[in-house]
Amino acid sequence: MKATPKATPSMPIADILAPLPEELRRHLYFTLGHFTDKADDAYYYRALATAVRDRVTKHWGATRKRFAESNERRVHYFSLEFLLGRSLNNAIQNLGLDEDARLALHQYGLKLEEIEESEPDAGLGNGGLGRLAACFLDSCANLQLPVVGYGIRYEFGMFHQYIEDGRQVEAPDHWLREGNPWEIERPENTRTIKFYGHTHRGINDQGKPFSKWVGTHDLLAVPYDMPIPGYKNETVNTLRLWKAEATDVFNLEEFNSGNYPDAVVQKNNAEQISMVLYPNDASENGKELRLKQQYFLVSASLQDVLAKWVDQHGDDFTDFGKLNCFQLNDTHPASAVPELMRLLMDEHGLDWDQAWKITSGCMAYTNHTLLPEALERWSVSLFSRLLPRLLEIIFEINERFLAEVTKLYPGDMELRRRVSLVEEGDQPHIRMAYLSIVGSFSVNGVAALHTELLKSGLFSDFYAMWPEKFNNKTNGVTQRRWLSHCNPDLRNLLYETIGTGWESDLGQIEKLVPYADDPAFQKKWSDVKQRNKQRLAQYVKANTGVEFNTSALFDVQVKRIHEYKRQLLNVLHVVHLYDRIRRGDTEGMVPRCVLIGGKAAPGYHVAKLIVKLINNVGSVVNSDPMNKDMLKLVFFPNYRVSSMEIICPGTELSEQISTAGKEASGTGNMKFMMNGALTIGTLDGANIEIREKAGEENFFLFGLDADGVVATKKDYDPNAIISKDEDIRRVMELIEGGHFNATEPGIFDLLTSGLRNPHDQWLTIADFRSYIDAQAEAAKTYSDQKLWNRMSILNSATSGWFSSDRTIGQYADEIWKAKPLGAAKSGAAQKNGKG
Repeated sequence: MKATPKATPSMPIADILAPLPEELRRHLYFTLGHFTDKADDAYYYRALATAVRDRVTKHWGATRKRFAESNERRVHYFSLEFLLGRSLNNAIQNLGLDEDARLALHQYGLKLEEIEESEPDAGLGNGGLGRLAACFLDSCANLQLPVVGYGIRYEFGMFHQYIEDGRQVEAPDHWLREGNPWEIERPENTRTIKFYGHTHRGINDQGKPFSKWVGTHDLLAVPYDMPIPGYKNETVNTLRLWKAEATDVFNLEEFNSGNYPDAVVQKNNAEQISMVLYPNDASENGKELRLKQQYFLVSASLQDVLAKWVDQHGDDFTDFGKLNCFQLNDTHPASAVPELMRLLMDEHGLDWDQAWKITSGCMAYTNHTLLPEALERWSVSLFSRLLPRLLEIIFEINERFLAEVTKLYPGDMELRRRVSLVEEGDQPHIRMAYLSIVGSFSVNGVAALHTELLKSGLFSDFYAMWPEKFNNKTNGVTQRRWLSHCNPDLRNLLYETIGTGWESDLGQIEKLVPYADDPAFQKKWSDVKQRNKQRLAQYVKANTGVEFNTSALFDVQVKRIHEYKRQLLNVLHVVHLYDRIRRGDTEGMVPRCVLIGGKAAPGYHVAKLIVKLINNVGSVVNSDPMNKDMLKLVFFPNYRVSSMEIICPGTELSEQISTAGKEASGTGNMKFMMNGALTIGTLDGANIEIREKAGEENFFLFGLDADGVVATKKDYDPNAIISKDEDIRRVMELIEGGHFNATEPGIFDLLTSGLRNPHDQWLTIADFRSYIDAQAEAAKTYSDQKLWNRMSILNSATSGWFSSDRTIGQYADEIWKAKPLGAAKSGAAQKNGKG
């Protein structure tokens, strides 16, 4: 083995690192203390991850230096979730280390794919919001934009989901049990976070009034940094995650007296904040902990940014707003608005007008929901107790804002009531979304329809006042993970057909369009899909015991379990097909394997009941001898990022069937499209733009549109629909008659009564007939494999718009006013990102 040169202070870091196989062996021996070549895969994973991180770190330090020396605007992305998935292969891919990593493992007789399985999914999110944030960070690094992500280092992530007797059972997800080789602790940047206490007011030495938050219960926010590497561009951005710790590990006096539980109570209370992702907020204790998490994130992060500013600029905040932008990912970080005001005024001596000009000029808010109940509201009583100084500032913001409203609309007291940041009542609440709008210079939705519905509905009063604030940024996903990494066979086919440029500029995937009618290429495309289906079938068998027929249509719906996403509609259709099979009515039917996956929130009873119904129906359908392998239904347990990386490439029909006007955007729909799945969906969220890009002839549309939903609700009569439609009536009779719950009578009555309720806001029965017909059309199309393959190729070929590089390019140009800071090719990267 060639000796690594002795390091000197002036030596380039690249010269210190040995080849990757030697670095792997060194870390096994010295870092992990394994003195033989025989070890568990987990040790090889940690050694390889550490060796790869060393190479990432070389570019990480250079990137930080480059950003620090620039005088361009920096962006700080605040999100309570970052659903990163696994980091090893992402780093290997983005640094171009695939061949080196395989060679390093080959010396031990190991395969890279086997070692990757040892890495747990990072438990930092629970769904589309968190995965979107992860895609955005990837694109920011790819475009070499100076963006830092800020989040919480949850000890326990989204729960592990098990299925027992068809029911969801939650177990802790201790993803950090074995440590995290991708993080670096930065204790020198620890920040102090305040809770409770009261406000002290006085006059300072210059005769100016001041306010101080005193008598507080303090805890510490300790940062852990994770690298976010760009794609082969020597740029590595940072995700900074905060861990909560007590100011004292334990009370020595209590400990010495033998009162051990009380001695560590402060430590336990502090660490609860970063212990679990999104505690159940059904109880008051749960609500308090969730609000603590939100404030903990924004206070630590804002203090971090301000501390760096003061290090460089002292107490001159003249250009702070010009050189900093804070993007609030949904309403969770909304308390950033009053917290930045507090820090600027109470800690740095600015007056109200100065602080407000800075705050309202550098905060930007992304809304991710059209459901009013999902817009967070916190009781004034809770806020008063937990964050008294912030509540005072919110009241002042509201008073000044309502004065502005009165000037614009004199005498309109109803408008004042509607837009007030404080919702009056027996128990007044703070409207966090309204706080975000008032305190931001930009408010964006995440799909064209979503943004229009925000402007015309949910936030119409604010849009009337400030139309210039509102804009749309249709979501996207990173093709590097959701095509190149997760679908290597398709990646290689694209390489040989249209080159490699699409990995950094997905717009280039349009070069596939001419191949859609090429029989030779169609055959290659179909072969790739078939291999991916075989891989998915093996994965399903390993996790559920159910065998999928790989010649069947693979029909998939994977996402959070929620009534508006209408997994229930999907199950109703499965029951309809099953009923047809039992009656011998199989003309025009193609074999179909239906896979549904997702987690229901622990406190969401109806969603958990839907999981139970899916499993019960699947159990009956899959075991019925009359079925003869025509139909399978599986609920895939513990759906997560690494699962989607196998599910997505093997999917042929993507279910995007939410009630129109309810889904903000969706991103799973984009991942499936990139990988050649055809979509069956409503005119909701980004489905509309997917259909526009792919062509309406390459999309299976059904159901009411958003206007139709509003009109139908006026005189909705689901029972009349059921009675007039024999297919639907038979489905309801099977479920209500106990066919799928013979030993558990009545357990699905809540679901069926909801379907029959004229006030069912999801309008499932209203869309059911249209859905049945669209599914029949999909089956008919699938029976013509030449046509199906053509449509599949065109879906992938027209997916370029849905790259997160395009989305982030628009954020950078139109909201952040941020420029790429990197090598000479960064300009091209920015151009490509606009796609």
